Amino acid sequence: MPTPVSLPRDLKDLLQNVDAETIVLAPGETVVYASGGINTFNIIRDSRLLNEPLLMLVRAVRRSGLKQENTMELPRGPIGAGTHDLLVRVAPMGNEGLVVILIFDDSEMRRLDSIRRDFVANISHELKTPIGALSILSEAVLGASDDPVAITRFATRMQTEAKRLTDLVQEIIDLSRLQDDDPLKDAKTFEISDVVQEAIDQSRLTSGARDIAIVYSSQVEAKIQGDRGQILMAVHNLIENAINYSPNGTRVAVAVRNSGDLCEISISDQGIGIPESDLQRIFERFYRVDPARSRLTGGTGLGLSIVKHVVSNHGGDVSVWSMEGSGSTFTIRLPHMQENGMNSSTTAVEAEQ
Repeated sequence: MPTPVSLPRDLKDLLQNVDAETIVLAPGETVVYASGGINTFNIIRDSRLLNEPLLMLVRAVRRSGLKQENTMELPRGPIGAGTHDLLVRVAPMGNEGLVVILIFDDSEMRRLDSIRRDFVANISHELKTPIGALSILSEAVLGASDDPVAITRFATRMQTEAKRLTDLVQEIIDLSRLQDDDPLKDAKTFEISDVVQEAIDQSRLTSGARDIAIVYSSQVEAKIQGDRGQILMAVHNLIENAINYSPNGTRVAVAVRNSGDLCEISISDQGIGIPESDLQRIFERFYRVDPARSRLTGGTGLGLSIVKHVVSNHGGDVSVWSMEGSGSTFTIRLPHMQENGMNSSTTAVEAEQ
Protein backbone atom coordinates (compact mmCIF):
# COMPACT_ATOMS: atom_id res chain seq x y z
CA MET A 1 0.00 0.00 0.00
CA PRO A 2 1.50 3.38 -0.99
CA THR A 3 2.61 5.76 1.73
CA PRO A 4 0.04 8.54 2.29
CA VAL A 5 1.15 11.93 0.97
CA SER A 6 0.79 14.99 3.17
CA LEU A 7 1.90 18.45 2.09
CA PRO A 8 4.03 20.48 4.52
CA ARG A 9 2.11 23.32 6.16
CA ASP A 10 4.39 26.02 4.73
CA LEU A 11 3.83 24.66 1.23
CA LYS A 12 0.05 24.74 1.66
CA ASP A 13 0.30 28.29 2.96
CA LEU A 14 2.29 29.22 -0.14
CA LEU A 15 -0.26 27.63 -2.48
CA GLN A 16 -3.11 29.47 -0.77
CA ASN A 17 -1.43 32.78 -1.65
CA VAL A 18 -0.92 31.97 -5.32
CA ASP A 19 -3.17 34.06 -7.60
CA ALA A 20 -4.66 30.95 -9.19
CA GLU A 21 -6.78 27.96 -8.25
CA THR A 22 -4.51 25.03 -7.39
CA ILE A 23 -4.60 21.23 -7.40
CA VAL A 24 -1.79 18.94 -6.25
CA LEU A 25 -1.83 15.33 -7.48
CA ALA A 26 0.06 12.42 -5.95
CA PRO A 27 1.12 9.36 -7.99
CA GLY A 28 -1.99 7.54 -9.15
CA GLU A 29 -3.57 10.96 -9.81
CA THR A 30 -5.03 11.23 -6.31
CA VAL A 31 -5.87 14.76 -5.25
CA VAL A 32 -3.99 15.62 -2.05
CA TYR A 33 -4.68 19.36 -2.13
CA ALA A 34 -7.26 21.61 -3.80
CA SER A 35 -7.81 25.32 -3.23
CA GLY A 36 -11.28 26.47 -2.24
CA GLY A 37 -12.24 27.88 -5.63
CA ILE A 38 -11.77 24.51 -7.35
CA ASN A 39 -15.27 23.57 -6.15
CA THR A 40 -16.77 25.94 -8.73
CA PHE A 41 -15.27 23.96 -11.63
CA ASN A 42 -16.84 20.60 -10.61
CA ILE A 43 -13.77 18.64 -11.74
CA ILE A 44 -13.00 16.70 -8.53
CA ARG A 45 -15.03 13.99 -6.87
CA ASP A 46 -13.93 11.51 -4.21
CA SER A 47 -10.38 12.90 -4.40
CA ARG A 48 -10.13 12.06 -8.11
CA LEU A 49 -9.62 14.46 -11.01
CA LEU A 50 -12.46 13.96 -13.51
CA ASN A 51 -11.46 16.23 -16.39
CA GLU A 52 -9.82 14.25 -19.22
CA PRO A 53 -8.02 17.20 -20.93
CA LEU A 54 -6.40 18.07 -17.58
CA LEU A 55 -5.42 14.45 -17.03
CA MET A 56 -3.78 14.39 -20.47
CA LEU A 57 -1.65 17.40 -19.50
CA VAL A 58 -0.68 15.69 -16.23
CA ARG A 59 0.36 12.53 -18.09
CA ALA A 60 2.46 14.61 -20.49
CA VAL A 61 4.23 16.22 -17.54
CA ARG A 62 4.92 12.83 -15.93
CA ARG A 63 6.35 11.47 -19.20
CA SER A 64 8.54 14.45 -20.05
CA GLY A 65 9.32 15.93 -16.65
CA LEU A 66 8.60 19.35 -18.21
CA LYS A 67 5.85 21.81 -17.46
CA GLN A 68 2.89 22.02 -19.83
CA GLU A 69 0.50 24.90 -20.58
CA ASN A 70 -2.80 25.05 -22.43
CA THR A 71 -6.08 26.96 -22.68
CA MET A 72 -9.43 25.24 -22.33
CA GLU A 73 -13.11 25.85 -21.77
CA LEU A 74 -15.09 24.32 -18.93
CA PRO A 75 -18.87 24.54 -18.64
CA ARG A 76 -20.06 26.51 -15.64
CA GLY A 77 -22.58 23.78 -14.92
CA PRO A 78 -24.17 20.68 -16.43
CA ILE A 79 -26.51 22.91 -18.48
CA GLY A 80 -26.51 26.36 -20.01
CA ALA A 81 -24.11 28.15 -22.34
CA GLY A 82 -21.90 29.71 -19.68
CA THR A 83 -18.23 28.69 -19.73
CA HIS A 84 -15.01 29.26 -17.83
CA ASP A 85 -12.19 30.27 -20.19
CA LEU A 86 -9.10 28.90 -18.48
CA LEU A 87 -5.34 29.12 -18.78
CA VAL A 88 -3.90 25.92 -17.26
CA ARG A 89 -0.27 25.31 -16.24
CA VAL A 90 0.89 21.89 -15.04
CA ALA A 91 4.36 21.23 -13.61
CA PRO A 92 6.26 18.57 -11.63
CA MET A 93 6.69 19.38 -7.96
CA GLY A 94 9.57 17.94 -5.93
CA ASN A 95 10.85 14.36 -5.94
CA GLU A 96 7.79 12.55 -4.55
CA GLY A 97 5.92 12.28 -7.84
CA LEU A 98 3.71 15.26 -7.08
CA VAL A 99 2.26 17.38 -9.88
CA VAL A 100 0.79 20.86 -9.39
CA ILE A 101 -1.98 22.29 -11.57
CA LEU A 102 -2.45 26.07 -11.68
CA ILE A 103 -5.75 27.29 -13.15
CA PHE A 104 -6.21 30.94 -14.15
CA ASP A 105 -9.78 31.96 -15.02
CA ASP A 106 -9.88 35.07 -17.22
CA SER A 107 -13.34 34.48 -18.71
CA GLU A 108 -14.63 37.94 -17.89
CA MET A 109 -11.56 39.75 -19.20
CA ARG A 110 -11.87 38.04 -22.58
CA ARG A 111 -15.50 39.07 -22.97
CA LEU A 112 -15.31 42.53 -21.44
CA ASP A 113 -14.34 44.61 -24.47
CA SER A 114 -17.04 43.31 -26.81
CA ILE A 115 -19.69 43.46 -24.08
CA ARG A 116 -18.92 47.05 -23.21
CA ARG A 117 -18.96 48.18 -26.85
CA ASP A 118 -22.46 46.77 -27.35
CA PHE A 119 -23.57 48.00 -23.96
CA VAL A 120 -22.55 51.63 -24.52
CA ALA A 121 -24.27 51.68 -27.92
CA ASN A 122 -27.53 50.40 -26.43
CA ILE A 123 -27.40 52.74 -23.43
CA SER A 124 -26.93 55.86 -25.54
CA HIS A 125 -30.06 54.97 -27.52
CA GLU A 126 -32.22 54.04 -24.53
CA LEU A 127 -31.36 57.11 -22.44
CA LYS A 128 -32.38 59.48 -25.24
CA THR A 129 -36.09 58.62 -24.92
CA PRO A 130 -36.81 59.61 -21.29
CA ILE A 131 -34.35 62.50 -21.38
CA GLY A 132 -35.98 63.85 -24.55
CA ALA A 133 -39.44 63.45 -23.01
CA LEU A 134 -38.39 65.37 -19.90
CA SER A 135 -37.02 68.19 -22.04
CA ILE A 136 -40.24 68.48 -24.06
CA LEU A 137 -42.45 68.30 -20.96
CA SER A 138 -40.44 70.98 -19.17
CA GLU A 139 -40.98 73.29 -22.17
CA ALA A 140 -44.70 72.46 -22.06
CA VAL A 141 -44.85 73.39 -18.37
CA LEU A 142 -43.23 76.76 -19.08
CA GLY A 143 -45.71 77.39 -21.90
CA ALA A 144 -48.70 76.54 -19.70
CA SER A 145 -47.82 78.79 -16.78
CA ASP A 146 -51.35 80.22 -16.70
CA ASP A 147 -53.13 76.82 -16.90
CA PRO A 148 -52.93 74.92 -13.57
CA VAL A 149 -54.67 71.82 -14.98
CA ALA A 150 -52.16 71.52 -17.83
CA ILE A 151 -49.26 72.11 -15.45
CA THR A 152 -50.51 69.29 -13.22
CA ARG A 153 -50.86 66.97 -16.22
CA PHE A 154 -47.40 67.75 -17.57
CA ALA A 155 -45.80 67.50 -14.10
CA THR A 156 -47.36 64.06 -13.60
CA ARG A 157 -45.91 62.94 -16.93
CA MET A 158 -42.54 64.31 -15.88
CA GLN A 159 -42.65 62.24 -12.69
CA THR A 160 -43.41 59.14 -14.73
CA GLU A 161 -40.51 59.76 -17.11
CA ALA A 162 -38.16 60.58 -14.21
CA LYS A 163 -39.03 57.26 -12.54
CA ARG A 164 -38.51 55.44 -15.83
CA LEU A 165 -35.11 57.09 -16.17
CA THR A 166 -34.19 56.18 -12.57
CA ASP A 167 -35.23 52.53 -13.08
CA LEU A 168 -33.30 52.34 -16.34
CA VAL A 169 -30.12 53.71 -14.77
CA GLN A 170 -30.41 51.29 -11.84
CA GLU A 171 -30.84 48.30 -14.14
CA ILE A 172 -27.91 49.46 -16.26
CA ILE A 173 -25.82 49.57 -13.07
CA ASP A 174 -27.05 46.10 -12.06
CA LEU A 175 -26.26 44.57 -15.45
CA SER A 176 -22.85 46.25 -15.58
CA ARG A 177 -21.96 44.75 -12.19
CA LEU A 178 -23.08 41.31 -13.33
CA GLN A 179 -20.85 41.51 -16.38
CA ASP A 180 -17.82 42.47 -14.29
CA ASP A 181 -18.30 39.96 -11.43
CA ASP A 182 -17.98 36.19 -11.44
CA PRO A 183 -20.30 34.80 -8.72
CA LEU A 184 -18.46 31.47 -8.67
CA LYS A 185 -15.10 32.97 -7.71
CA ASP A 186 -16.23 33.60 -4.14
CA ALA A 187 -19.26 31.33 -4.05
CA LYS A 188 -21.38 30.84 -0.94
CA THR A 189 -23.83 28.02 -0.25
CA PHE A 190 -27.48 28.88 0.38
CA GLU A 191 -30.93 27.29 0.44
CA ILE A 192 -32.82 28.16 -2.75
CA SER A 193 -36.29 27.91 -1.14
CA ASP A 194 -35.36 30.72 1.27
CA VAL A 195 -34.31 32.92 -1.64
CA VAL A 196 -37.53 32.26 -3.58
CA GLN A 197 -39.65 33.02 -0.52
CA GLU A 198 -37.81 36.31 0.00
CA ALA A 199 -38.31 37.26 -3.66
CA ILE A 200 -42.06 36.59 -3.28
CA ASP A 201 -42.21 38.72 -0.13
CA GLN A 202 -40.54 41.59 -2.01
CA SER A 203 -43.34 41.44 -4.60
CA ARG A 204 -46.30 41.35 -2.19
CA LEU A 205 -46.93 45.09 -2.41
CA THR A 206 -46.99 45.09 -6.22
CA SER A 207 -49.23 42.02 -6.45
CA GLY A 208 -51.57 43.26 -3.71
CA ALA A 209 -52.16 46.55 -5.52
CA ARG A 210 -53.33 44.56 -8.54
CA ASP A 211 -55.26 41.89 -6.60
CA ILE A 212 -52.91 39.25 -8.04
CA ALA A 213 -52.35 36.20 -5.85
CA ILE A 214 -48.87 34.66 -5.65
CA VAL A 215 -49.17 30.91 -5.05
CA TYR A 216 -45.97 29.21 -3.88
CA SER A 217 -45.25 25.49 -3.70
CA SER A 218 -42.02 23.76 -2.71
CA GLN A 219 -41.32 20.42 -1.10
CA VAL A 220 -37.58 20.27 -1.69
CA GLU A 221 -34.44 21.35 0.09
CA ALA A 222 -31.90 22.35 -2.51
CA LYS A 223 -28.60 24.09 -1.83
CA ILE A 224 -27.02 26.28 -4.49
CA GLN A 225 -23.52 27.71 -4.74
CA GLY A 226 -22.98 31.25 -5.91
CA ASP A 227 -24.07 34.79 -5.11
CA ARG A 228 -27.30 34.76 -3.11
CA GLY A 229 -28.08 38.39 -3.90
CA GLN A 230 -27.82 37.82 -7.64
CA ILE A 231 -30.13 34.78 -7.59
CA LEU A 232 -32.60 36.74 -5.45
CA MET A 233 -32.55 39.56 -8.01
CA ALA A 234 -33.14 37.14 -10.90
CA VAL A 235 -36.11 35.39 -9.26
CA HIS A 236 -37.59 38.72 -8.14
CA ASN A 237 -37.28 40.10 -11.69
CA LEU A 238 -39.25 37.15 -13.09
CA ILE A 239 -41.98 37.44 -10.45
CA GLU A 240 -42.33 41.20 -11.02
CA ASN A 241 -42.39 40.59 -14.77
CA ALA A 242 -45.21 38.04 -14.34
CA ILE A 243 -47.21 40.50 -12.23
CA ASN A 244 -46.70 43.42 -14.61
CA TYR A 245 -47.94 41.47 -17.62
CA SER A 246 -50.94 39.83 -15.89
CA PRO A 247 -54.52 41.14 -15.71
CA ASN A 248 -55.86 42.26 -12.35
CA GLY A 249 -57.40 39.52 -10.23
CA THR A 250 -55.35 36.66 -11.72
CA ARG A 251 -52.60 34.61 -10.08
CA VAL A 252 -48.89 33.95 -10.42
CA ALA A 253 -47.66 30.45 -9.52
CA VAL A 254 -44.11 29.93 -8.21
CA ALA A 255 -42.73 26.42 -7.75
CA VAL A 256 -39.40 24.88 -6.75
CA ARG A 257 -38.62 21.25 -7.53
CA ASN A 258 -35.71 18.90 -8.07
CA SER A 259 -34.89 17.34 -11.42
CA GLY A 260 -31.92 15.01 -11.05
CA ASP A 261 -28.83 17.11 -10.30
CA LEU A 262 -30.73 20.31 -11.07
CA CYS A 263 -33.03 22.59 -9.14
CA GLU A 264 -35.89 24.09 -11.15
CA ILE A 265 -37.65 27.34 -10.27
CA SER A 266 -40.72 28.09 -12.38
CA ILE A 267 -42.83 31.26 -12.46
CA SER A 268 -46.15 31.00 -14.33
CA ASP A 269 -48.68 33.75 -15.03
CA GLN A 270 -52.11 34.06 -16.65
CA GLY A 271 -51.09 37.08 -18.66
CA ILE A 272 -51.06 38.19 -22.26
CA GLY A 273 -48.44 35.69 -23.43
CA ILE A 274 -45.58 36.18 -25.88
CA PRO A 275 -45.80 35.76 -29.66
CA GLU A 276 -43.78 32.81 -30.95
CA SER A 277 -41.76 35.10 -33.21
CA ASP A 278 -40.44 36.97 -30.15
CA LEU A 279 -39.53 34.02 -27.93
CA GLN A 280 -35.98 33.73 -29.29
CA ARG A 281 -35.18 37.37 -28.57
CA ILE A 282 -36.76 38.23 -25.23
CA PHE A 283 -33.52 37.71 -23.29
CA GLU A 284 -31.63 40.26 -25.42
CA ARG A 285 -30.69 43.58 -23.82
CA PHE A 286 -33.34 46.28 -24.32
CA TYR A 287 -35.60 44.01 -26.41
CA ARG A 288 -39.30 44.59 -25.81
CA VAL A 289 -42.08 42.41 -27.17
CA ASP A 290 -44.57 45.29 -26.99
CA PRO A 291 -42.93 48.71 -26.59
CA ALA A 292 -46.27 50.41 -25.89
CA ARG A 293 -47.10 47.91 -23.16
CA SER A 294 -43.59 48.28 -21.72
CA ARG A 295 -44.10 52.02 -21.40
CA LEU A 296 -47.31 51.42 -19.45
CA THR A 297 -45.71 48.89 -17.10
CA GLY A 298 -42.42 50.78 -16.76
CA GLY A 299 -40.46 48.04 -18.51
CA THR A 300 -36.88 48.90 -19.45
CA GLY A 301 -36.06 45.87 -21.59
CA LEU A 302 -33.23 44.88 -19.24
CA GLY A 303 -34.96 42.67 -16.66
CA LEU A 304 -34.85 39.41 -18.61
CA SER A 305 -31.31 40.10 -19.80
CA ILE A 306 -30.27 40.44 -16.16
CA VAL A 307 -31.95 37.11 -15.37
CA LYS A 308 -30.09 35.40 -18.21
CA HIS A 309 -26.72 36.79 -17.12
CA VAL A 310 -27.23 35.75 -13.51
CA VAL A 311 -28.34 32.23 -14.32
CA SER A 312 -25.70 31.64 -16.99
CA ASN A 313 -22.94 32.85 -14.66
CA HIS A 314 -24.14 30.31 -12.07
CA GLY A 315 -23.85 27.41 -14.52
CA GLY A 316 -27.57 27.19 -15.27
CA ASP A 317 -30.07 28.23 -17.90
CA VAL A 318 -33.41 29.97 -18.21
CA SER A 319 -36.16 29.05 -20.66
CA VAL A 320 -39.67 30.21 -21.46
CA TRP A 321 -42.91 28.60 -22.59
CA SER A 322 -45.65 30.93 -23.73
CA MET A 323 -48.82 31.11 -25.77
CA GLU A 324 -50.60 34.31 -26.68
CA GLY A 325 -53.64 34.76 -24.47
CA SER A 326 -52.68 31.84 -22.21
CA GLY A 327 -49.81 33.25 -20.17
CA SER A 328 -46.15 32.36 -19.83
CA THR A 329 -43.90 30.14 -17.73
CA PHE A 330 -40.27 31.03 -17.13
CA THR A 331 -38.07 28.28 -15.72
CA ILE A 332 -34.65 28.72 -14.12
CA ARG A 333 -32.51 25.60 -13.79
CA LEU A 334 -29.47 25.64 -11.52
CA PRO A 335 -27.03 22.85 -10.57
CA HIS A 336 -27.13 21.59 -7.00
CA MET A 337 -24.06 22.19 -4.87
CA GLN A 338 -21.50 19.48 -5.59
CA GLU A 339 -19.48 18.01 -2.75
CA ASN A 340 -15.94 16.83 -3.59
CA GLY A 341 -14.69 16.18 -0.10
CA MET A 342 -11.87 18.73 -0.37
CA ASN A 343 -11.31 22.21 1.03
CA SER A 344 -8.59 24.80 0.91
CA SER A 345 -6.80 23.83 4.12
CA THR A 346 -7.18 20.04 4.36
CA THR A 347 -5.69 17.30 2.20
CA ALA A 348 -7.67 14.21 1.33
CA VAL A 349 -5.33 12.01 3.39
CA GLU A 350 -5.55 14.31 6.42
CA ALA A 351 -9.35 14.29 6.24
CA GLU A 352 -9.36 10.53 6.70
CA GLN A 353 -7.03 10.58 9.71
